[in-house]
Amino acid sequence: MMLELMVDAKNALGECVLWCERSGRVFWTDILGSTLWAHHPATGVTRSWTMPERLASFALTDHDERLLVGLATRLAFFELDSGVVTSICEVEAGLSTRLNDGRCDRQGRFVFGTFNEVEPRLPIGSFYRLNRDLRLELLQLPHVAIANSICFSPDGATMYYCDSPDRVIRCCDYDVVSGALSNLRVFAQVEGEGEPDGSCVDARGYVWNAQWGAGKLVRYAPDGSIDRSVALPASQPSCVAFGGALLDQLYATSARVGLAAPGAADGGLFTGTMPGVRGLPESRFVC
Repeated sequence: MMLELMVDAKNALGECVLWCERSGRVFWTDILGSTLWAHHPATGVTRSWTMPERLASFALTDHDERLLVGLATRLAFFELDSGVVTSICEVEAGLSTRLNDGRCDRQGRFVFGTFNEVEPRLPIGSFYRLNRDLRLELLQLPHVAIANSICFSPDGATMYYCDSPDRVIRCCDYDVVSGALSNLRVFAQVEGEGEPDGSCVDARGYVWNAQWGAGKLVRYAPDGSIDRSVALPASQPSCVAFGGALLDQLYATSARVGLAAPGAADGGLFTGTMPGVRGLPESRFVC
């Protein structure tokens, strides 16, 4: 099957798609456009917010009108109703990096990584966790050039992540109480064209990964084997999430950046119903 275009956003770099079950909206960002987007499928209403700098990733919070945002240089809270930005902390000041992919673990802590913006893209970035007391913690994972694919198993005991240029999705054991990481290992090697980008996990513990440059989403079984592929009419899918009232609606972002001749749908938000598959409610940052 193939996902269909839902919002013709023409994002330069669409990313970090999340479903908010409380408001019935799907949120995502255009990183290079420094814009937060939201679409309400029930009404067809789409709106956007201009951010003070590039918005790489974000998380829902326990306050309906507040997001935790990962801006290019810092973490902050963003109030949807007023537009007020309240900074929390800078990240990797002095390095040639910006924030990149991020998602909350099952305990409501925000886990994210960074992206080296300078060529050659050496692995100088890292993974971090913003704890519920707003303390920033460096995670003991290898340095990366482009941190991506951060997501967690349904029980929260396994963390998935990648360095996109390596074309390998990795995982590790994740202590749900202390947050300690151990038993680092390869989860899946990307086959054919493309690089692993954003991921999510469904209710059965299968990992869905957007494969940049390959025009598809791949569903991996918990043992790392390929279960299925879903095509997009866009060559650079970037992130994936489940939503809708039954959590059976798959959403995917895409990008136009780097394409000499972008197609009509590139940079759009896509969706499709996944019969027999359910997602999980998005974990919210709690502080």
